[in-house]
Amino acid sequence: MIITRSPMRISLGGGGTDLPSYYRRHTGFLIAAAINKFVYLTIHDTFVQELIIKYSKLERVNQVDEIEHPIIRECLKELEMKGNYLEITSLADIPSGTGLGSSGSFTTALLKALYTHNNQIVSTRFLAEQACKIELDRLKEPIGKQDQYIAAFGGITAFEFLPDDKVDIKPVRLEKETLYNLEDNLVLFFTGYSRSASSILKEQDEKSKADDEEIINNLHFVKDLGKKSLAALESGNLKEFGELMDVHWRNKKKRASSMSNEKIDEWYTLAMKNGAVGGKLIGAGGGGFLMFYTEDKMKLRHVLTNVGLEEVRFKFDFEGTKVIVQ
Repeated sequence: MIITRSPMRISLGGGGTDLPSYYRRHTGFLIAAAINKFVYLTIHDTFVQELIIKYSKLERVNQVDEIEHPIIRECLKELEMKGNYLEITSLADIPSGTGLGSSGSFTTALLKALYTHNNQIVSTRFLAEQACKIELDRLKEPIGKQDQYIAAFGGITAFEFLPDDKVDIKPVRLEKETLYNLEDNLVLFFTGYSRSASSILKEQDEKSKADDEEIINNLHFVKDLGKKSLAALESGNLKEFGELMDVHWRNKKKRASSMSNEKIDEWYTLAMKNGAVGGKLIGAGGGGFLMFYTEDKMKLRHVLTNVGLEEVRFKFDFEGTKVIVQ
């Protein structure tokens, strides 16, 4: 049996500039951090001449083309695996549709497991590129590249997405005290809403392709905020980083009508009045997790849990996608 795991992520600045519709014309930039919430994939050979696929559904099929799960189907086709006598099972610490990049984590974990099953060693960069190929090229999802790359590499990382589809990758240089304080002062609360990232990002993607001036200027501004966030982190100015998160969120909400809703805005305002320096919805928007930077965790936790939000505590992950059982 082979078991792989791949971390989920939080975005720390510049999110949205990793979509091909933007970076292929203007170059994208963002910072992301992998966290210790994982997607797990298991693969093992069976004695039954069929493919058994277990996720939120159970599939038993005879041919790869018959698989309903699009990512599993396309990954097996990419590696030219017939898949008979094979069982694939997935588990996750956090459900999909909550803004933590679980789709990219799933794809990298699955590819890592399949290559390991085939006794093939692949580089971390190749793994990220293959995951992007599956989701963006094969499945035509209107999403960005950060999820696949941060899942594969892990850590707290700055990515520059170049017009020729290459990606420059640089670990964020943090002093130990800054790292510990950042990890301690970032808090995540589940809104109770789940959503499809593709449906949220479709509006932005279409506007970017049409050279919509408002959305392009919005993303230029967000890219600049991402670079300012990097400077704040590397200089140890976490309060400034938190304030930039607030600016980022208020700008991000202008991108799409479904980015937020009345209840999310109400919770955000409540948090800002009770200890949050800044915050935002993680991921494409529309639901999932609210993340805040705070220097008064006790007060913020008390207020938000009292209105029914559930906190999910986390630490950063620096290992990326890996095999944990072989």
